Amino acid sequence: MTKHMHVERTYPTLPTQKHNVRRFSFQTKSCSVEDFYKLLTPVARSIYLYSLWNLPLDPRIKIFWRIPSYRCDPNIIPEFFSRFNLLRVLVIFNKVLMLSSFPVVITKLFHLRYLQVPFHQNIPESISELQNLQTLICSGYSLESVSLPVEIWTMQYLRYIHLRAATSLPSPRRESILNKHLVTRMPNLEEFSGLSCTSCTNEVFSGIPDLRRLIIQAPLFFDDSLPNGLMDMSILRKLETFKCYYWQHSWISCNSIKSFVFPTSLKRLTLTRCYLFPWEDISSTLIMLPNLEEFKLKDSKATDDIWRLSDEDKFKSLKLLLLDVLNLKHWESSSDNFPNLKRLVLKNCTDLQEIPGDFGEIGTLESIELHDCSTTTEDSAREIVQEQEDMGNNILKVYIHNNCRE
Repeated sequence: MTKHMHVERTYPTLPTQKHNVRRFSFQTKSCSVEDFYKLLTPVARSIYLYSLWNLPLDPRIKIFWRIPSYRCDPNIIPEFFSRFNLLRVLVIFNKVLMLSSFPVVITKLFHLRYLQVPFHQNIPESISELQNLQTLICSGYSLESVSLPVEIWTMQYLRYIHLRAATSLPSPRRESILNKHLVTRMPNLEEFSGLSCTSCTNEVFSGIPDLRRLIIQAPLFFDDSLPNGLMDMSILRKLETFKCYYWQHSWISCNSIKSFVFPTSLKRLTLTRCYLFPWEDISSTLIMLPNLEEFKLKDSKATDDIWRLSDEDKFKSLKLLLLDVLNLKHWESSSDNFPNLKRLVLKNCTDLQEIPGDFGEIGTLESIELHDCSTTTEDSAREIVQEQEDMGNNILKVYIHNNCRE
């Protein structure tokens, strides 16, 4: 039986001959380029590099979140990867070592399907040479905005883009991709993580019609309003998951939940750092999403501190509700508002006085989880569970965590 993958963990005691496999994973603490040459065959199909490379480093150290980040000499990369032109998977996973520029030689690996590199700057236009690429991950992190080239619209097989910075995506109609008669859509793209909110336009969304998961960010210092004052995602009829992260400096510009127009296909919604919205906007927005199963609202501040739900406010499909770091004090609701809720999670809601007592009547509710909430909220959760136990309902559980008091 042929070995599926060779995993190297024993450096510096390395084998003296190459292995007859096509998939390699280096998980030693460190390894040199010479060591890679000893083990890898030119017909290697997959390379996973988790080791620290013993490469010439730029002596300058970039401090980022107190983690030293060393920039690697990119000239070493071409010399190494030029030997493996049959690669389909290349993963360079390194939180310490960052490439100072995108290795152009990687864009010559025509057969590449999966690429992950420690990089956090603008992606060059040569990335479009990887016409078979399906997954692009840049694991480097940056507070500054980065951009993708307009040529990325020619990459028809891309399914997954993950970038850890607010990333600008040019319009697919920009001069017909620099006056070239090329297809200007990514019809197979299912997930985009890191898209800048400034690129959330109808033209961009029309080029990614099959998107199912979208995570957007605002740049650290973002002074412009949303395009046309709205982020209209209604054209994304297959979108199931949407997450939005705003830096604190962006709150003033992107502040209203009414700025979003969601497709009815949405099942999971996470909003972080929304600002100056009335709780009524939350209710009116969620009831327009008949398939919504999960809603998470984090680190946000409303204009009022009372969430009052009427009999007409029914979140029919909602199974998970998470509220984290909010200025909510009073919550008026009944079991009829959340007929299918399974999990209620409250985190750092120190102003909230209590959970609506009628929540114990939700037949589907399985757990109430509290993390660093007020003592009165904890007491109300215990009372709800105790009342249900007295009635013979032992399904509902309460979990209370008080890390701040420990």
